[in-house]
Amino acid sequence: MSDLRFNQPARRNLLAPVLIAFLILGIAIALVLRYTPASTAKLKILHTALYPTHTVFKSDSILVGRNRSQDDLYVVVTLHMEDRLNLPLFIKDMTGTVETADGQKIETSAVQKQDFANLFTTFPALQPLVTAPLLRDTLIETGKSVEGTVVLHFPITEDVWNNRRSATLHVALYHQGRVSITIPAGEHASSSTDEGISEEE
Repeated sequence: MSDLRFNQPARRNLLAPVLIAFLILGIAIALVLRYTPASTAKLKILHTALYPTHTVFKSDSILVGRNRSQDDLYVVVTLHMEDRLNLPLFIKDMTGTVETADGQKIETSAVQKQDFANLFTTFPALQPLVTAPLLRDTLIETGKSVEGTVVLHFPITEDVWNNRRSATLHVALYHQGRVSITIPAGEHASSSTDEGISEEE
């Protein structure tokens, strides 16, 4: 009786398919890097204006105490924003951060659409600086750009702003994270001093 022999199938050389798979993967990654921009949006600040205000709160009440004052600074930024992604972009929110000379960080949200009317009533000279507000939920189509003004309110004096360490404007996008840009010093606009505000007793 002869010995039983089982023919072993020849082993396939897997080196070639693996190399081909890596080659295809490399080409795919190269194409993604080639056609995907490094950033979702490009920001450029065209102009910055400063509107400092000084408000004096008067009181005749002994309980409230003597008159007190408050300084505020409105930073009006004219922003150009370009869509660098192959998808439309939607603005979710806009905020600003200033770091003072002593290292204090102050964050604020941009003035919203429904607040402009009251703001312009209180400070009429501010309205000419805000010709075309850039609003939340603005759509930027693929390859297109938008321009508009962003108004940031900081509870500081103009002197604190001029001696700051840094100031940054942040634009948050729906589903695409956040892009930021440094805010330059800015030009001084007409200031406002209001001494006609009285506090309730």
